[in-house]
Amino acid sequence: MPDTPSSDDQFADLFGKLPAPQRGVPPRPDGETPSARPAQQPLSRRAAREAARGDAEAAAADSAPAGLDAAVPAAPVPAADHEATRPPSDGPAQSGARAATPEPHRAPATIDALFGADATADDHVHDKRHARDRRKGRIAGWVILGIVLLLVGGVAAGGYYVWTTYEDKIRAFMGWEEPKDFEAGQANGEAVVTIVEGDTGSSISQTLYEAGVTKTSGAFYDYLISNAVATEFYPGAYRLQKQMTSAAALEALEDPANKMENTAQLREGLTVEQSLPILADGTGIPLKDLQKAVAKPADYGVTADSLEGWLFPATYTFGPEATAKDVIKTLVDRTITSLDGAEVPKDRREEILTIASIIQREARFEDDFFKVSRVIQNRLDGSNQETHGLLQMDSTAQYGYGEMHDGSASTSAEAQYDDNPWNTYVRKGLPVGPIANPGDLAIDAAMHPADGPWLYFVTVNLDTGETVFTDTYQEHQKYVKQWQSWCAENPDSGC
Repeated sequence: MPDTPSSDDQFADLFGKLPAPQRGVPPRPDGETPSARPAQQPLSRRAAREAARGDAEAAAADSAPAGLDAAVPAAPVPAADHEATRPPSDGPAQSGARAATPEPHRAPATIDALFGADATADDHVHDKRHARDRRKGRIAGWVILGIVLLLVGGVAAGGYYVWTTYEDKIRAFMGWEEPKDFEAGQANGEAVVTIVEGDTGSSISQTLYEAGVTKTSGAFYDYLISNAVATEFYPGAYRLQKQMTSAAALEALEDPANKMENTAQLREGLTVEQSLPILADGTGIPLKDLQKAVAKPADYGVTADSLEGWLFPATYTFGPEATAKDVIKTLVDRTITSLDGAEVPKDRREEILTIASIIQREARFEDDFFKVSRVIQNRLDGSNQETHGLLQMDSTAQYGYGEMHDGSASTSAEAQYDDNPWNTYVRKGLPVGPIANPGDLAIDAAMHPADGPWLYFVTVNLDTGETVFTDTYQEHQKYVKQWQSWCAENPDSGC
């Protein structure tokens, strides 16, 4: 059968049939020539030409005289590694002139060489597309991140608004009652608390709250009631700490070591009647001497009939040689300093102190001071037909009727309709004079009221001091009902 070329390497089969490049080998007994030996490995094109040349020389040697064979050198056999760098032949090698003609040198046709140019171009296009896609991806990522942040920020802002606006209702609905007292271990700093003659557990509870000692206005009083505490409180100034528990505050008030000697503290909103016993207890000056000292306001440059509103609230320390007049003059001078600081004209001092004293008794927080001042001004405006020029302030009715110190925020019907010079439910305009001693903030607010249309306000939560301002009576009544509901739920909170 004819030989079948190898399907793996046809050129190797062709080169394998070429005569072997050997000389001087005698024919075999079977008649085969040396060139007919089986091929041991595929030959390169160069090896094939060398083999053909060798066969021609061998044929010539057969016809040449003996002895010439030794003079002809054998053809060198190419190294295997050198052959591997050459491409296979396109067909069988031929003897003669064609086989001997050298072919032009051609560069090896590798896979990289064949596809290199196209691959480079494709890579360049791919790199540009990839870079563009990455830029688009980064931009899209930043856009998505911005949207997410806006959504999260919007949800957070909305949640904060809802919580701050409806915190009490949310807590009531969810059953999350806010603690009324600070936790043990939070106490810090220093707070001076003054107890006046006639103070009760309820009024002292409010005093502790205003001084920053307790967390809510009813915390101390609730503690006294729930623990059935029966103790006597002595007038004077006491050194406590801020953010105390009610139990710790009670212990501090009962400790004589915390009572400050030769020191008197008058807190904002006290009357002359409340202030004098505190001064007497702190300085050691007899109360009757102090009462005599305040009887003549003209001695201190005050033209009014009373020093109500002129005994500035602050903490004072006096030497043992101080007299009653020295003490009163110190307090009045401090009030004049505050009036001058607020740029109050001399002829308006009594008027501004009157307005400031109402603000001091009615407002809870700093912003509320300036809003209450605006309510007073709006109500004093004669063109307002809804209020008819009546201030209708509970604090003035309570002062005129003498129920200012009973620890209740509500005005009795008797006080509301009693006809006296201080009752602004009955008489138009300002009361006849101040009703308490205002501090710096209240005096400043009296001179610089906030802008707004408000005519009414009501504190809907006495523990937090939350106060709502409105400009119509109908809207005001809605919040009055809210306050009444809170008082019904908190019967011991001073309503």
